[in-house]
Amino acid sequence: MTTQKTSAALPASIDEVESLLGRGDYVADRSLATTLFLALKMGRPLFLEGEAGVGKTEIAKVLATTLKRRLVRLQCYEGLDLASAVYEWNYPRQMLEIRLAEATGEGDKGSLSHDLFSADFLIERPLLQALKPDPNGAPVLLIDELDRTDEPFEAYLLEVLSDFQITIPEVGTVKAPEPPIVIITSNRTREIHDALKRRCLYYWVDYPSAERELAILQRKVPGAPQRLSREIVAFVQHLRETELFKLPGVAETIDWTRALAFLDKVALDPETIDNTLGVLLKYQDDIAKMKGSEAAAILRQVQQDMAALGA
Repeated sequence: MTTQKTSAALPASIDEVESLLGRGDYVADRSLATTLFLALKMGRPLFLEGEAGVGKTEIAKVLATTLKRRLVRLQCYEGLDLASAVYEWNYPRQMLEIRLAEATGEGDKGSLSHDLFSADFLIERPLLQALKPDPNGAPVLLIDELDRTDEPFEAYLLEVLSDFQITIPEVGTVKAPEPPIVIITSNRTREIHDALKRRCLYYWVDYPSAERELAILQRKVPGAPQRLSREIVAFVQHLRETELFKLPGVAETIDWTRALAFLDKVALDPETIDNTLGVLLKYQDDIAKMKGSEAAAILRQVQQDMAALGA
């Protein structure tokens, strides 16, 4: 016998939002918690913009987990169309139904046509799924990396985000009985149209401060040695001040810490850094630039700074 999951109530204050995110091991600053609280309170989509790997997608996942809501994820990509994002008809099943009707001689063309374009033959994609009623409350709809799509798809989203409804010509209008919690992310590879942004509350998710990044590591990799975590955070913070094609995000910091913990490292050393830069950096030109003397110089600076603080 399965136990039905009961959704949690929406947070009633900014402090409760911080607590909610904390239960999901997400370390948020006050401004993010405030914007998220307002988005939940006002029933508005939250548009999160920032570099890849800074934790935008994770916010939606944590909300779904801590609020005990279903997570509906639409992963955007170039060429995304309505058949992949909203709905499509089950054409193989429709053809099978037509052949069965022809073989048995049952049903006239009018009734058959009506039956073929009913909800029974409709394949629901993420946007339509997010508008359907759910006993656990409205789901969390994650529209991830919207900047990868094109402007026509943005224009289609306007109806969904304005009235939380989708019109299917053969069936009619499907309207959400309770609007979903919408989180939209963008890596800002292109600008999103103002008409869509106006329907959302906006927040720029920046790289975290050293203190917050260390707090993130303490939650995500609790078994890592304290000295190692501090050196990693300081090293990555210095790295983000250099000219690289792709700066490491928080996700890379977490991965690097886990990798070094697997290697039983308690502190950084030049050889280990050179051998594991592929965990932290994702482009060969960046790795080649930092490997050797550049990485060693940053490590020396980190060690000097930590020694000074210790003194």
